Amino acid sequence: MDTFLAILYGLVDVNVLPTFWLAIGLLFLLGFLLSFGRRLEPALRLEKFGIPIALLAGFGALLIGPYGVFHLLPSSVEDIWINFPTPLLTLVFATLMLGRPIPKGKGLFKPIASQALLGLMLGFGQYFIGGIVVLLVLIPYLGVNPLMGCLIEVGFEGGHGAAAVMGESFSNFGFKEGLDLGLAMATLGLLSSALFGSFLVVFGRWRGWVVPQSKDDKGNTGAVDAPIGFAEQLGSFAVNLGLTGLAVLIGVVLLACLKLIAPFLGDPYKQVVLVFPVFPLALLGSFLIRFCLEKIERTAWVSQILQREIGTLATDLLITTAMASLNLQLLRNDWLPLTILAIAGLIWNLLGMLFFGRLTLEEEWFERSLTEFGNATGVAASGLLLLRLADPRNITNALPIFSIKQLFLQPLLSGGVITVIAPFVVTQLGLKGWTEICGALTGIFIVLALFLRRTTFEE
Repeated sequence: MDTFLAILYGLVDVNVLPTFWLAIGLLFLLGFLLSFGRRLEPALRLEKFGIPIALLAGFGALLIGPYGVFHLLPSSVEDIWINFPTPLLTLVFATLMLGRPIPKGKGLFKPIASQALLGLMLGFGQYFIGGIVVLLVLIPYLGVNPLMGCLIEVGFEGGHGAAAVMGESFSNFGFKEGLDLGLAMATLGLLSSALFGSFLVVFGRWRGWVVPQSKDDKGNTGAVDAPIGFAEQLGSFAVNLGLTGLAVLIGVVLLACLKLIAPFLGDPYKQVVLVFPVFPLALLGSFLIRFCLEKIERTAWVSQILQREIGTLATDLLITTAMASLNLQLLRNDWLPLTILAIAGLIWNLLGMLFFGRLTLEEEWFERSLTEFGNATGVAASGLLLLRLADPRNITNALPIFSIKQLFLQPLLSGGVITVIAPFVVTQLGLKGWTEICGALTGIFIVLALFLRRTTFEE
C-alpha cells in the first residue's frame, strides 16, 4: 500500500503525468467499473432493495479520498473532481428528451401542470422553511448570517453546481463561508436523497404504491431494435453520443447568446446570466433535437437504451465524485447549523412527497412525487436515479412528465433565476420579507394544485 501511494504521489509531484489527466483517467476507470458493476447480480440485488451502486462507490471514494480514512487519492485530484457535478448534470439533461417520443395530446396539460406546481411548492417551501429556521433558531442562538436561509434551496435543489456558482454571489454580500457551506449542504442533500429515497422505494413496494413491473412489459420506451453486429453497435453508440454532445452544444451556444446580450439589458439581468448554469439549456437542446428528428422521421437514429445508459452513467459518476469530494472537516466545524437546516429541509421534502404529492397528483403519484423528492433533495440526477429504482422498465409516464416540467422549472429554481436573485432580495428586503413572500407563494401553489386536482379537462 505504501509503495502504491508513493508511486501515485510521485506521478503528481514530478509532473510525469499531469494531475488533470490523472483525474480524467481515474474518472474513466471509475465509469467503466460502475457501468460493469451495475450488471452484476449482487448490484442488481442491491438496487432491488433500493441501494444504488453509485452510493456504495461514492462511499468507497470518500474513504480513500483526502478527507477520508486511507488518503489514497491526492487532494489535487479531488480539487478537479469537485468541478465535475455541473458538466455531468448537463450530460444527464442532454439525454432526457432524446431517447423517448415527445408526448402529445391535450391530456398532458394536467399531469405536467400538477407536477410543476408540486416542484414550485417544494422549491419555494425550502426558502420558507429555511427562513423560519434561521429567523427563529439559528440567528438568535448561533448568530449566523441571514443568507443561510437560502442554503437549503441552493444545496438541495441546486446541488454542487449551483453552490459553486452562488459562492461568489454570497461572498459579495459578506457571506464568505457561503461557498463551503453550500457545497456541504449539497452533499448532505445528495446523501439524504440516496438514503431516504432508497428506503422510500422499498417502503412504497411494501405498501403497494409502486406500479407493478411486469417482466414481459418493457414499457413505453420508444426504443428501436438494437443492431446485431459489433460495427453497427459501435456506429450507433457514436451517433447517440454525438446527438447528446449536440444537445450540450446547443445549450452552450444559447448560454453564450444570453451572455452576449446581457450588458444591454441592465445590471440585474447581467448578474443572473453570469451565474446561470448551462444544464437547463442542454435540456432544451435535447428537446429541440428530438423534435427535429420526429419531424424528419429519423428517430431510428436514437437508441433509447444507449441514451438511458449515458444518462445513468453520468448520474452514477456525479454521485460518486460529489461524495468523494466531501470535506468532513467542514461538516465538523459547522455541523450544528447545517444539520438543523438539512433536517428541516428533509422533513419539508418528505411532507411534500408523501402528503402534498399524494394529495395533488392522480395517476402514478408515487413515482412522480418520488422523482420530485429526489430533485428537490439531491438535484435532478438523484430524482432520475430514484425513478430508475422504482420504475426500471419505464412503464409509467413519470419520466416524460418530469422531463417536460423541467423545461419550464429548471430555468427558475435549482440554480436558475430564483436561486440567483434570492440573495439580492434578502439583502434588500431582509430575510423576514423574503420568507413571507416565499410562504405566500408556497400557499398559493398548494391551493392551485388542489384546485387543479378537482378540475376536469377535455382530452
